[in-house]
Parts: sequence; structure tokens; C-alpha cells
Amino acid sequence: MYFEQFYFGCLAHASYLIGSEGEAAVVDPQRDVEIYLNTAAEHGLKIRHIFETHLHADFVSGHQELAARTGAKVYVGASAGATYPHVDLHDGFTLKMGSLNIAALETPGHTPEGISLVLTDSEKSSQPYAVLTGDTLFIGDVGRPDLSKTHTPAQLAGMLYDSLHNKLMKLPDATLVYPAHGAGSLCGRNMRAERSSTIGTERLTNYALQIPSRDEFVRQLTSNLPARPEYFSQDAEINRTGAGALDLSDLPAISASDLKMRMEKGEIALDVRSPELFAEGHVPGSINIALSGQFASWAGIILGVSSNPVLIAENMDQISEARLRLARVGIEHPAGYLEGGIAGWKSAGYELARLKQISVSELNDRLQSVNVLDVRREPEWQAGHIENAAWWPLDNFRVSPPEVDDSAPLAVHCKGGYRSVIACSLLERAGFHNLLNVTGGFDAWEKAGLPVTREPALATK
Repeated sequence: MYFEQFYFGCLAHASYLIGSEGEAAVVDPQRDVEIYLNTAAEHGLKIRHIFETHLHADFVSGHQELAARTGAKVYVGASAGATYPHVDLHDGFTLKMGSLNIAALETPGHTPEGISLVLTDSEKSSQPYAVLTGDTLFIGDVGRPDLSKTHTPAQLAGMLYDSLHNKLMKLPDATLVYPAHGAGSLCGRNMRAERSSTIGTERLTNYALQIPSRDEFVRQLTSNLPARPEYFSQDAEINRTGAGALDLSDLPAISASDLKMRMEKGEIALDVRSPELFAEGHVPGSINIALSGQFASWAGIILGVSSNPVLIAENMDQISEARLRLARVGIEHPAGYLEGGIAGWKSAGYELARLKQISVSELNDRLQSVNVLDVRREPEWQAGHIENAAWWPLDNFRVSPPEVDDSAPLAVHCKGGYRSVIACSLLERAGFHNLLNVTGGFDAWEKAGLPVTREPALATK
């Protein structure tokens, strides 16, 4: 049996290529499918089957294009309502592929159509080798139950409890667990960083599996859910109908004067350079989402699928990379890119804006004269935060900027400095002026041994 996990950190997304005796299946493919075609060819495998564990909400799947290019069948849970050619999956479905058996388990809860795939290599053992759990069971977490139009979160949470305890936890403890997402994904709350686990390990360590009753499980899983990005429902619908072939034809170059006029009309300029370079100098009003972090996820959350940003980058390689990553979440039609980048803007005679930086020691010295804004997610600030900091997670900026006092300097921080620069760029675009980015973020604050409080943070609107 051939088995490979492909992990894409920008989306915290895991997909899989599995094969036996020249035949292969792909599970939960990403938007750009060359990686599966090339890997299969390298190992003498023909892709004949494509499985979707559910209708993914956080990225656009490549199943339709991969099927068109290989002739493979697509398999998806029967409740998905998929409108493209496919095979509905139910309990009891088994696909034999060489010595490998792939058995479907209906495991709804994250979504109504969720399935898990149990892999058994008959040449080695009659016991399952692994289970691909999609977004039902993560490493240290379980799927969020609030992404359905047809079921309430409480209904889905109850279904999730049943799927976990009546199906997945019935597998042998040694069965390897391979989910569709890892740490950082908004499809769960607080996943661990490992890329795989076992049923036995999760049984002992996963907080959700320690909850003593179904009623309590439903209560906990439906309480304090993280904000649901607007683009999730749009991507799920794209995946229900199947995305067309990926088009990455050349983008037009946009002059500095044209970009300035576009921005005056409210169009978005997306700066994909590093936070450090953005702070040193950037187009006033541009939004920074650096390629170095979870770029695609944050672009989907902040900009939305229907956005058509003008890209600002250091070079054409960054433009190409940004274009591909944006397409993975459904932002497939950027308006173009700034010709000459920042140098082109300067040579046109336009001024650059700068973002002031402040170290954690400087912030500590100035706490009486500055306001502090924490833009981390709820589990992060619950674990510890700066006393009297206002809290407005970056996920909420799509709805509205925080209501904070702009008369005093506003020091913005996250965990390490990536999200805080995104937040500062959005605040600047919203008209805030006296901004300070805290370099190193809360990690640096803790490392310096500075005071941490675990009382409830002061949440702004």
C-alpha cells in the first residue's frame, strides 16, 4: 500500500493519496491538483477514485478538475446534495483497490454529510490500518457543529457525539487517525500541532472525548463558538456544484496612479510582503496579509470570496504565489498587481505610510499612557493576556473594526506579530492614526516574564 499525506500550512489542510497495485485514490484534494497527478505518476499509480469527506467550507476543492483530468469517480456523503456526477456514500460502502479496502462510515456532526474512511491493507492485517476522519475528529479536537443551513448547532453536535462514540471510538486503539485539518484551522477550536494520532491516543487525550454525557457534549460544543467566516458558506456551495478548471492566466499590471484612483473609490490593495517590510513602508490604506503565514485563510476571512484586490509584492514570484493561494479559497479574479511594486509607487511621487513598532519591554514601560488591543482568538486570551487589554479578535474585523479610543496610542498585539500587522493595516484603512505594532506579540511578552492575567479580558464591541 502507498500512503502519503499532503499538508498545506497556509490553510492547515491535509489531503491524501493512497494507492495499491497501480490504482490510486485522492482524499479531500486541494484546488490545484498537479501535486497529486505528479506524485501518482512518480509511483506508477493511476488516479481512479476521489473522495470528499464533506463539503469543505474553508477552501475550494479540486475534485471536479481532478476528475476531468483523470476520469476518476468522485465519492461524497449522500446528504451533500452534490450536483456534479458522483457516487453517494453510505455506511457499508467498501471500495477494493488492490490489497487495500476503503470502507465508508457516515460520521455526521461537523456537517450532515460527513464521512470517515477506514483503510485496511489485507496483505498485512485484517485490522484497520488507519481512518481518515475528515472534519469529524481532529488531533485534540472535533469539528465545529455550526456550518449547516439545514441543522441547528445543537442537532449537529448531537450527531457528532454519536458519530464519535458509536463509530470512530469502536475502532481498535492502534488505528491511525488522519484528519483533514490541523492546528490553526477554523473548522475546530484548538487542535494540536501533530499531523496524525491514534484512536487510543485521542480516546485518552482529546478533551471532547472526555465529556461525560451527550447533553453536556452538546452544551460545550455549542458554547462560545469562534466566529464563522462569511466565505465558509460560499466555498461550501462552490464545492457542492464543483469548481471549474483553475485559471491562472496573466494578471494586468496596474500603474501607481491607477491604483491610487481605484483605492479612492474603495477598491482593495493587498500587500503580501512580510510584516517587517510593510511596517517600513507601504501604500497608504493597503491591507497587509503576508505570504509567510496562513495567508489564504486570512484572505478569505478578511476580504471575502467576491473580492478583486490589486496585489502588491516584492517580485513576480510573490504575485504568482499569492494568486494561487487566493484561488484555493475562491478568490480567483484579482484585479491585477501594482506595477513596479513599492518602488513603482515611490517613483510616481506618492508617499509611503509607515507603521510604528514597539517592543514588549517598551510597551510595559508605557502601559499607563497607551491602550492595548489583543486580536487573538478566544482560547488564546483565555489562557492569558495583558491586564486591562481590550479584546477584539481579528476574525471579527470583517464585521466591524473595534470601538477603541484613538486619542491615545493603540498598541496592537497577537501571538507572534503576524495577525497584529493585519489588524493594524485594517485599522489604518478605517481611519485610525496612532497605531503601534507590538513586535513578537504575546509570546515575547511571556518570554520576557512580564505580568499575565487570566481574569476575563475587557472585550470591546
